[in-house]
Amino acid sequence: MKRWTRREDERLLTGRGRYVADIEVPGCLDAVFVRSDVAHGTVRDVDCRAAREMPGVVGAWSAADLSALPSCGPTAAHLRDLPPVPYTLLAGLSTAKAVAGREWPPLVKDRVRYAGEAVAVVLGEDRYRAEDGAAAVSVRIDRLPTVATPSAAADDSVRLFDGLSNIVFLGEAGKPIEESVWREAAVVVEGHYRQQLLMPTPMECRTILAVPDGDRLTVWSGHQMPHRLRRELAALLQWPVERVRVAVPDTGGAFGSKSATFPEFVVVVFLAVKLGRPVRWIEDRMESMLAATRGRGQDQRVRLAADADGRLLGYELTIDADVGAYPHLGAGLPMQTAWMATGPYLTPKVHATVRSVLTNTMVTYPYRGAGRPEATTALERAMDVMARRLDIDPAELRRRNFIPPESFPYETPTGRRYDSGNYAAALDMALETLDYGAWRAEQARRRADPHALPLGIGLSCYVERSGGEAGGLHEFGSIEAATDGTITARCGAASSGQGHETVFPALVADVLGVDEDRVRLVEGDTGRQPEGVGSFASRTAQVVGAMLQHAAQLLIEEARDRAARLWNTPVDDVTWAKGTVHLTAGASTAADAPTAMGLAELVRATGPLRVGDRFEAAMAFPFGAHAVVAEVDPELGTVRLLRMVAVDDCGVVLNPTIVRGQALGSAVQGIGQALYEGIPYDGEGVPVLASGLLDYLLPTFTEVPPIEVKDTCTPSPSTPLGAKGAGESGCIGTPAAIVNAVADALRIADPDLLQMPLTPDVVWRAARAPKPEEVR
Repeated sequence: MKRWTRREDERLLTGRGRYVADIEVPGCLDAVFVRSDVAHGTVRDVDCRAAREMPGVVGAWSAADLSALPSCGPTAAHLRDLPPVPYTLLAGLSTAKAVAGREWPPLVKDRVRYAGEAVAVVLGEDRYRAEDGAAAVSVRIDRLPTVATPSAAADDSVRLFDGLSNIVFLGEAGKPIEESVWREAAVVVEGHYRQQLLMPTPMECRTILAVPDGDRLTVWSGHQMPHRLRRELAALLQWPVERVRVAVPDTGGAFGSKSATFPEFVVVVFLAVKLGRPVRWIEDRMESMLAATRGRGQDQRVRLAADADGRLLGYELTIDADVGAYPHLGAGLPMQTAWMATGPYLTPKVHATVRSVLTNTMVTYPYRGAGRPEATTALERAMDVMARRLDIDPAELRRRNFIPPESFPYETPTGRRYDSGNYAAALDMALETLDYGAWRAEQARRRADPHALPLGIGLSCYVERSGGEAGGLHEFGSIEAATDGTITARCGAASSGQGHETVFPALVADVLGVDEDRVRLVEGDTGRQPEGVGSFASRTAQVVGAMLQHAAQLLIEEARDRAARLWNTPVDDVTWAKGTVHLTAGASTAADAPTAMGLAELVRATGPLRVGDRFEAAMAFPFGAHAVVAEVDPELGTVRLLRMVAVDDCGVVLNPTIVRGQALGSAVQGIGQALYEGIPYDGEGVPVLASGLLDYLLPTFTEVPPIEVKDTCTPSPSTPLGAKGAGESGCIGTPAAIVNAVADALRIADPDLLQMPLTPDVVWRAARAPKPEEVR
């Protein structure tokens, strides 16, 4: 892997990227959705008549109106009503039981369940005219009581679906812990933590363009799983999948939020097929902030027990998870938190329980880290509380409890099988890079100076799972050699900015021993790669990369076999080196036969050469240690990050430049969760986001401290490349380190006082709470 500059950057940075909004299709209509400004209520009337009279408006429909919409062609004659939004399988668990009786309508018919839910759609000759039409739609909704947190919704006093509980899923990992463990432990610490709802906030919001052509449909979308989208759209249309093509152009980020079939997608495709015209929906920023998927959203209770030497005895995690108004996308997602509750520690007894609860908020879905940040934050905050109670240095407490390298593969009490790890090495590197001893000395100096601002050091050690769950750890692909010497690699992935165009051709070129400029990548198009899984769960290097390595090796074997037949010699007499087949010295063959032949020449002599396969990989478990130094002003409640170190281990790194960029980007998102980001709601469950990103605070360059990224390398024995996922580390390790640093600075006795985001108000109030010595 020699290319450290990304192939795609020249195109993207010079404005030549091609996104869904850039695709020009003659006769295309733009869709704009009319959305509820009420979080929970009964729909009394949706009147679209005035909208239809607006200049440039082609049509405006409520759900009831669409039932009467005639079809403009025989391929849509069977489509009468809007099909419901499909549900998905997440975390290896079917959501079918949770969904039963809780249909998610693409357009609301009777009852709104979250602010921003679509109640009508307007099609215009362009976006501006459609917006004018949407403003003319009259909507009347009778308000109902709302519940905006899982703890508030769990008692079913306000039910989102009549006759059905708000609790849609119950799960557990590990076994219940005997009371004797808690009773006999030297120290037991407890805490209640809120993982606030977050917005993934990609640069490009959700997009879809549906283009009908006779009995076929082409869909353009910035999507992470085009083959899944094709399957689900074909099922909604009751068409064979061969009639639907999904293509992914350049995509401006996703972070997990673009891998479903959303209500708006169902409406756009339905209208395109019914009208026989192209229809496009480009979500704008305010619309995204109101109606796009959310991440995180858990209320957690933790209990951690240890003996007098700090050896962990038991850990209990109870989760009430906010899955939003419908269980279709995230009912089983919190099991990722439960399964990863063990963290990097040799805790003999671990038990995690999950309740997934419906609330009057937009649906929760995977967001960068997807369950693992929640697990790490709960455990790592408890570890720091335990260290203070035992008067043990937080680094030493962790070191005493790490799973040792010789114990791998390690079966956790919660059912995970960790493949490899050296957790102490990552922590030691983080401490050394941070200059931990010097900062502790500076902290002691400040504590002796009544005029100095408090300073805290926070640590966080994490383990994550990458690759996906059983049943989704495979990928499809092929490699084809052409007569001009070019090589085309195809796979079922779809990039949303991770650098696939750089990494995968370099990987294939490395296996084949050819110049990487000869290799091009085709992905994100069901018309050019018929089967695929997609890009999510930090799986592309680990799973897709392994598949392409496997395909390249198949091509080498096929080339050797062809050369052997061509030269009428045993295949063992043919070798491969640097894109060329060679006849072994001394092997018998025709006198005039060549002793070497390049790949292009071989293809010209023997015909098209293409190999493909389905390749199965395995889970991997990246890990790391993050360290933060923070200065706190108790009078203002402000937090200033002075230093951050992120040490991550993702096994064998395919491209250091791209992995470093992923680490930095995810660390910034981790800063956002810890200090700034959170969806503010009014008393009736409506997000207060009138000023857009001025209300939902993302960290900017000004707020980001110097971040030093380091890595250790513990190859995964269960993946052919030794690679593990690399894209989510900062979101997982950084938030807990920051909160621990603030708690350390303020010497807080009650950990419940610090709930993310650590806004000035939260910090100011926590700074005035009794200190440990005052509690005693």
